[in-house]
Amino acid sequence: MGEVARVRLRQPETGDGFSESELLRDTERVKLLRAAVTLSLLVGLGCASGPAARHGSRVTSAQLLAGTPLGAPSHATDSVPSAVDVLAPTPAMRAFLDTHVNRNAGANLKLRQLVSAVMSRDTFGLQYDERTRTAAETFRERRGNCLSFSTMFVALARDVGLSVQFQEVDIPPDWTQDKETFVLNRHVNVRVLMEPIGSVVVDFNTADFRTSYDMRPISDDQALAHYYNNIGVERMLAGDLVAAVASYRAAIADHDPQFSAAWTNLGTLYMRHGNPSYAEAAYLHALDADPNNLVVMSNLARLYDRQGDSDRAARYRRRVLRHRMHNPYYRYQLAREAFAEADYDGALHHLKYATRKKKDEEWFYSLLGECYEKKGNRRAAERAFARAHALSAAEVSNRGFPTGDGSRGE
Repeated sequence: MGEVARVRLRQPETGDGFSESELLRDTERVKLLRAAVTLSLLVGLGCASGPAARHGSRVTSAQLLAGTPLGAPSHATDSVPSAVDVLAPTPAMRAFLDTHVNRNAGANLKLRQLVSAVMSRDTFGLQYDERTRTAAETFRERRGNCLSFSTMFVALARDVGLSVQFQEVDIPPDWTQDKETFVLNRHVNVRVLMEPIGSVVVDFNTADFRTSYDMRPISDDQALAHYYNNIGVERMLAGDLVAAVASYRAAIADHDPQFSAAWTNLGTLYMRHGNPSYAEAAYLHALDADPNNLVVMSNLARLYDRQGDSDRAARYRRRVLRHRMHNPYYRYQLAREAFAEADYDGALHHLKYATRKKKDEEWFYSLLGECYEKKGNRRAAERAFARAHALSAAEVSNRGFPTGDGSRGE
């Protein structure tokens, strides 16, 4: 099995580390964010000559990115779009803006007009699919994942003079499966700066997006790294090794040498094609970039198991479990499983941890109320349900347009 980190307004990360039962358990979680983009974390690892990876691997970052064992030409770039093309508006896009947006209006009106034009079935008619596209391709085909829609929106918004940034969003773990590969989806949306009143968040996954999720602006280079990582995963799953390597190389060498997801996915590509030493080196680069990356830790555990290094494999598995137990959404999932088995004390144990770590998640309090109800503690149940109701009402209120709090948005 493998995992992938993809950004639909989410992102993919690939690997062979998680067991099927672990992945399916996460997949059965609350199903969130059906639009995706490819994003990940970052760390500084040189792409030209770089030091040898830890644990004795003599494979350098330059060798990893060259893709020679996979038969990939070391400088093949014609198989991926240029960075300029990813975000460039076309004459058709500018004509659309001229029709629907008053370029001389203030930022608030321009944003309202642009959002209305893009979201309306009459004027545009977006349709979600799994493909990652450039801004121009998304506009032309009216289709794409959330990264595609965000890229298109950024290109359109900047062309009418709005100040916009891509933004990473911390969402609960969301797994999907593509044939034999598990895909971990992460989320990206768009932040529009509306000085002096604050900012507005534009998120095309309006049904599942919550303003309580932590968000952080990212640079265009980081957004482009997400884009090329997504393309790499798509090409890898299609069996196009040359384009996959070129895409990961573009993500890392051209845009973000510390992009953990691309290193992870490159490692999975090498592992799948019989190059464990290259896979190990790529995974270790990914872990250096993001020491908390559960996907890469699990992939390393699987790799060392295959090599008969049970001690090192066990060490990484322990790290995976330790990190997962600190994740409030994972603890919520454990609470759901305990509740289904009528283990209400066990469910309360996990939920109390989850609500301490994440105080503004209404699902946690709803299940907490149900647990107390089953335990016969009506007063505690009412308090938990009241908290869940208040958070739900606050979520509706926070989706107002625009927002003035500087970080939350519609």
